[in-house]
Amino acid sequence: MKNDIFLNSNRPHYKGNIYALITLTSVSLAFGQEKTNALQQYVVAGGSTMFLILVVSLALFALVVFNFMNISRAKFCPVDLKNELLDHMTNCRVRSAIEASSADPSYLGRMMAYALPNVDATSPEDLGREKVEDAVADFSINENRKNMVWINYISLVAQAAPMVGLFGTVLGMVGAFATLSGSGQADPGMLANDISAALLTTLWGLVIAIPALVSYYFFKNKLNSLVAECHQTSEELINASLQTINQDAHLAKIPEGLAAE
Repeated sequence: MKNDIFLNSNRPHYKGNIYALITLTSVSLAFGQEKTNALQQYVVAGGSTMFLILVVSLALFALVVFNFMNISRAKFCPVDLKNELLDHMTNCRVRSAIEASSADPSYLGRMMAYALPNVDATSPEDLGREKVEDAVADFSINENRKNMVWINYISLVAQAAPMVGLFGTVLGMVGAFATLSGSGQADPGMLANDISAALLTTLWGLVIAIPALVSYYFFKNKLNSLVAECHQTSEELINASLQTINQDAHLAKIPEGLAAE
């Protein structure tokens, strides 16, 4: 008797769980069916050209990930190295600055390891600034060319994606007119399906090209910004040494009243 009461008291809960399970299953099946229909309508219906567009999209994804990892502050102008070099150059420890730069694989480290050996201690007026700046410029020309190769590939994707989409559209239109000539009559429904499938490739080509174009300018501007920061750092390093060497001469030019303030 107690068991009957227990079962009867929990029977509504069982019914509620069953109804919930049925509802959840129905929603899942409907969502899966809708997802399959969307995949069929917007991807598979584009034909064999969609395979080429898939390859282009994967190339874009790989290039964006690579450039995102490659063009970063840590690989160009790390703060720790910048502070260490500034400390060395402020105390005129050029050899220590060269050793610290050589031990760091970043853009700034390799650039200063290439440029600092041109510092001329026999010329306290400018420390051979012109030769150092020339070395920095030569290094940047070679290195920027290497980094821009991978960024330019993104530009290539941005230009190639619409062309691949247009190629698929032309093939689809050729197929549509072939169907029209074969049937001998204009079937609006059949032509609409053929034209819709043909235009899908152009759609996906533009979907890939637009973010590719944005990514190209984003990484290009980021590269230019980081390189400019490294150049500015090189100027600060030379100025720090010059300030230390010519400190007495610099203070002698300042009137005593202003120096006291």
